[in-house]
Amino acid sequence: MPAAEPGIRPPTLVRFDNAAAPADAGLQRQAARGQNFFVEWLECGGTAAHHAIDTTCEAMLLLPSHAAAIEHGGRRTSAPARSVCILPPGSSRLYMAAGARCAVLTSLAPGARTDAANEAAYATLDSRIVPGDRAYAAQAGDTVRVLPMDEVSAPADNPRLKFLQTHTLSINWVEYQGPRNRAALSPHAHSNFEQGSLALAGNFVHHLRAPWGPDANAWQGDRHEAMGSPSLLVVPVELIHTSEGVGPGHHLLIDIFCPPRADFIAKGWMANASDYIARIP
Repeated sequence: MPAAEPGIRPPTLVRFDNAAAPADAGLQRQAARGQNFFVEWLECGGTAAHHAIDTTCEAMLLLPSHAAAIEHGGRRTSAPARSVCILPPGSSRLYMAAGARCAVLTSLAPGARTDAANEAAYATLDSRIVPGDRAYAAQAGDTVRVLPMDEVSAPADNPRLKFLQTHTLSINWVEYQGPRNRAALSPHAHSNFEQGSLALAGNFVHHLRAPWGPDANAWQGDRHEAMGSPSLLVVPVELIHTSEGVGPGHHLLIDIFCPPRADFIAKGWMANASDYIARIP
């Protein structure tokens, strides 16, 4: 029989709405992470603000509800609300209007330490997680790319989701009105990567189940975690999970993966896959 896998690690849940943005000025920043990815939640107070983004890999800027401007390489690019921006490696500066909110996603080098709220969860790394760095090479050059999400097409065979990538990350943009159909949830698990589920609009219940192994002392009870927006759930390897939007109104959930989901790319689901080429191992 094959050797047993390491135990199921606990999920981490970070609520970004637990501290109000400054009322008069300034920028509030909160951060969380997975083993391979890093999430910054940025929220302006009563005046405009700016924020430096310095990274050795491409960054992904999510603008679910407010416009912003990005300065990179001496060029300034405007991006509308409801867009995703791919920022080249290096130094960029993000300009946000009063009251604006956004998220910045980057990948992490193996063993990187951060100021994430859940940093303690990664004092020991999970050896099952495949490295996320440089799985794909970007072909778009040193320019900021702006992708208005209302112009991005969902796959014909998966119309509820839209898929985008950088050279080290990929996301599923999952959006719908009203509650999710409880008769059509999608519980599943991943064997060698984590999933981040970043809630940007609406309320969710994350359903989590650890599979039973032979040692009953290690069994865990089911969890049904109610989370508002903005918040981040990081799902560890082998944990069965599905997210249910509950209540009326707009639901927007961003699933985060590092490295990019090669299976989704192979299915032709990734809307900007032509901007990348797989590196030969």
